[in-house]
Amino acid sequence: MVTATAPSIAQKVVHIISRIKRIQPNRLRVTSQLHKELGFDTADVVDIILALEKRFKIVIPDEVPLNTVGDFVEYVSIHSKN
Repeated sequence: MVTATAPSIAQKVVHIISRIKRIQPNRLRVTSQLHKELGFDTADVVDIILALEKRFKIVIPDEVPLNTVGDFVEYVSIHSKN
């Protein structure tokens, strides 16, 4: 069985975030602060969480701190099987 590598998961996560917020993927860096740098609001973050949960068949609890693009990539990489 072949599992997804971290870079391919990162690319998928960035694609989902860029699609939801309509931001060019090249603007999204691992260290990009969602609220401060990118102007995301709570609804944007919820939309991203829902899309990632559906795409990767995972659950992201409310208490998980997701402040950067890298936080999403790290969580999905650790908890995803695809």
